[in-house]
Amino acid sequence: MTDTAAPHRQGPGGSAAPPSPARSIPATGHRARTSIALTAVLLAALAAVLVTTLQTGDNHSAPGRLLAGYAVAWALFAAAVWTVRTVPARAATVLVLAGSAVVAVAGLTTQPRTSTDMYRYAWDGRVQAAGISPYAHPPAAPQLTRLRDDWLFPPQQACKGWGIARTDDSLCVRINRPTVPTIYPPVAEGWYLAVHALSPPDSRHKPLQVGGAVLAFGTTLALLRVLRRRGDPQRAPARAALWAWCPAVALEAVNNAHIDTLGVLFVVLALGTATAGIRRGALLGAAIAVKILPVLALPGALSGQRGPVRVLRVAAAAAGTVALVYLPHVAASGAGVLGYLPGYLQEEGYDPGDVHRFALLRLVLPDAAAGATAALLLALIGLHVWWRGDPARPWRGALLLTGAALLLFSPNYPWYSLLVVALVAMDGRWEWLTVTLAGTVLYLAGRLLPGFPLQACAYGAAALVIATTACLRSGRARRITRSSGRPPTTVEPVTGSA
Repeated sequence: MTDTAAPHRQGPGGSAAPPSPARSIPATGHRARTSIALTAVLLAALAAVLVTTLQTGDNHSAPGRLLAGYAVAWALFAAAVWTVRTVPARAATVLVLAGSAVVAVAGLTTQPRTSTDMYRYAWDGRVQAAGISPYAHPPAAPQLTRLRDDWLFPPQQACKGWGIARTDDSLCVRINRPTVPTIYPPVAEGWYLAVHALSPPDSRHKPLQVGGAVLAFGTTLALLRVLRRRGDPQRAPARAALWAWCPAVALEAVNNAHIDTLGVLFVVLALGTATAGIRRGALLGAAIAVKILPVLALPGALSGQRGPVRVLRVAAAAAGTVALVYLPHVAASGAGVLGYLPGYLQEEGYDPGDVHRFALLRLVLPDAAAGATAALLLALIGLHVWWRGDPARPWRGALLLTGAALLLFSPNYPWYSLLVVALVAMDGRWEWLTVTLAGTVLYLAGRLLPGFPLQACAYGAAALVIATTACLRSGRARRITRSSGRPPTTVEPVTGSA
């Protein structure tokens, strides 16, 4: 791996150029202590608000209160990231790590509040521990009756409350979609089995949440390492804080224990610690075999790699890793390894002729054309990222393509954007966090407001913020280039508040 530190800035005649407005000068003495104290107070307040919000109720009984709590949490998060910019690097690193731990612990304080996906994870782990393929039978199948307990399959007298449903044959269950096989790829299934194997008896939801906290904190450590080696050490902590302190991480990665976090960690390692070769491809393949979404990072991983040998090494390693982890399950279950994935895609509106997404495109195009247009736009963006992307910053292209995909497809689930949060931390372009906010608003407020107008407004506002900020950043970079006398190709990108 070739490390790329920030270039030394020189003005006309070789003199040092003035610092970029995007860079924050670390405070010293009394100012430094004040910045440290203020950041610590903001982090404590953030953790308290997260705990209080999670205690208010679930997304069915208290969506308004959850939205209000999340809004306060995001405001405190933004303020903390702003203040840590002026903290000396060593103290800022300590704050980032401590804050990452505290925010994760906040997510552990209660059972999942907005998603029941974790209950499927626990069931799949239990099924595998019994020597049965997770793709062989749905949870409601009679072949798995002996594996049921009162936690995942409550007795009839307790068949009520959030997250509990009743099947057509009156089976009471916490697991969503209990009559269809699992949709999760093999690396995700391996995580479920590992957590189950390490869990004490009757520990229920807590081991998966602790696992999510470990993955979230591990991603913070990986980001700190990558950002120190590949960028400006002074700015590395503030960048990593964009992941470490983000409310979405506490809520989706820890409290709801979404498996997406494992894929995020693999992507960070692939783009930040590996060159464009077999190792990067294998790590990306592992991420794809956690959840399909990280495939959008592949063009970014190939940024600027025009030689067929290098492209083939990455692509073949990624495909080979996916094939390798699927092979044992294919041998056991055949085509059943796809589980409910085809049905899920149709259910979620991505199947041609059944469009229920693409909100922004549906504002200007007929519904029938929205899906094809989204696919075409993503293909063009992917080609641009591959051909014109910066090989020293492969995460930049990955962020552009992944963020654009979420804007175009406008999903209802905020945990899909956990990958965007990590890529924002790597690149510093904070405006893409509005994609996560849009998904959160849509998911929680969908019970309060009509679906499509809210969907279009939420993702439309995110798109507007991203486009406006990109224009402002581009103009600011050109002004810095003219004032410093450096050619445009050497301009260090302005990265906003981080």
